[in-house]
Amino acid sequence: MFSSNLTMMTDLYELTMMQGYFLNGNNDTVVFDMFYRTNPSGSSYAITCGLQQVIDYVKNLSFSYDDIDYLRGLHIFREDFLSYLAGFHFSGDIYAIPEGSVVFPKEPLIKVIAPIMEAQLVETAILNIVNHQSLIATKASRVDYAAGGGVMEFGLRRAQGPDAGTLGARAAVIGGCTGTSNVLAGELFGIPVQGTHAHAWIMSFPDEYTAFHTYANMYPDACILLVDTYDTLKSGVPNAIRVFKEMREKGISSKLYGIRLDSGDLAYLSKKARKMLDEAGFTDAIISASSDLDEYLIDSLRTQGAAITSWGVGTNLITSADNPAFGGVYKLAAIKKQGESEFSAKIKISENPEKITNPGNKTIFRIYDNETHKIKADLICLVGETYDTSEDLKIFDPISTWKKSTIPGGTYTMRELLVPVFLNGQCVYESPDTMSIKAVCQQELDTLWDENRRLVNPQTVYVDLSQPLFDLKRQLLEDGKQ
Repeated sequence: MFSSNLTMMTDLYELTMMQGYFLNGNNDTVVFDMFYRTNPSGSSYAITCGLQQVIDYVKNLSFSYDDIDYLRGLHIFREDFLSYLAGFHFSGDIYAIPEGSVVFPKEPLIKVIAPIMEAQLVETAILNIVNHQSLIATKASRVDYAAGGGVMEFGLRRAQGPDAGTLGARAAVIGGCTGTSNVLAGELFGIPVQGTHAHAWIMSFPDEYTAFHTYANMYPDACILLVDTYDTLKSGVPNAIRVFKEMREKGISSKLYGIRLDSGDLAYLSKKARKMLDEAGFTDAIISASSDLDEYLIDSLRTQGAAITSWGVGTNLITSADNPAFGGVYKLAAIKKQGESEFSAKIKISENPEKITNPGNKTIFRIYDNETHKIKADLICLVGETYDTSEDLKIFDPISTWKKSTIPGGTYTMRELLVPVFLNGQCVYESPDTMSIKAVCQQELDTLWDENRRLVNPQTVYVDLSQPLFDLKRQLLEDGKQ
């Protein structure tokens, strides 16, 4: 788990294609784009995540003696190619949108410019890493938005394996969760760890009160008592109140105390429990809730007036249960033949317009409204295009081209999203720590309009093509070049 060298975490066809390029003397420089086509979970946006793990992967990209021996044993690779792999290292360039950024379909989240054998090899790992973490970060941002904050991730036991549980916890915190129950994630990534106790704790004592009393004595500053083991309103909440009164009489002022509900009608029980706690003088006691929550159930509970102040979300978050795959792809966009100085754009044609790729060596500009600082649109351009924000900017839908808009000069600003991460094989980007990325993500989410963040049928954000890129794409389609 979390091996420093993931070189062999690749699909076999990446290696067989590499051998094909090698034997045919093809090591042209290429541009590959990693992007996705559809926002997950009915959202109007996604959160890009996983770049730090991509950096670690590329830094450690090399084949060991054992790797070469294993590949030799498959009896499909020639010795001269295996010798090439034995001395392999990444020598190309990688550009990426920083982690925690709000992103939209068709935008290159990662752009690889490298000799074709190198660019081909990194495909599988980049997709594996970025697809998973971006999916969980996006789901977490939706859950956090529905809850209005105060969401704890605790899905480790339901995740699809240790890596998914631990890297998923990292992504969930970046997306908006306050912390995780995963201690390994806390240790590795410096994120807060949180938790209470299980029903088994209660059941291991002679009675519920004794279990609560013992727990409160051990953890007075983090005393959240699980009250639904037997009868929530007749036993659990009254026993919790009894313990809280004893703490108060002893002069113990808890930094964090309250109850947790894990079953039953959470709206009804939380409102009744709130009334009981308030009448006992514990108006600042937390009411935490869990029990197969997701953004839709949380939104419904809040609409019903549930008196819940903290939310524990597990299975539906760590697995993104309603949309378990992000769907990112990795497509060739341009080739520069050996000895040539310019890239030739490449396009993948499909009967499905959504699957037709955007050709060429591209970058992305985000357009912000000066008054609100919200996103007006994103513009995918060819590298080298420049814009003057004092001039009017005309944008149009690249599919429904009659949908046009003119943004008056002086009313907007533009920011290039892709930043260099590797240049000539050397890492030139210092990844922030996880909690700093979380702060960036919150700032990014604040640039969305309320209409973009609603859970059902959100307003989409415009992602347009520049006129030069649109013209290039149209010309390649007319020529039928694939």
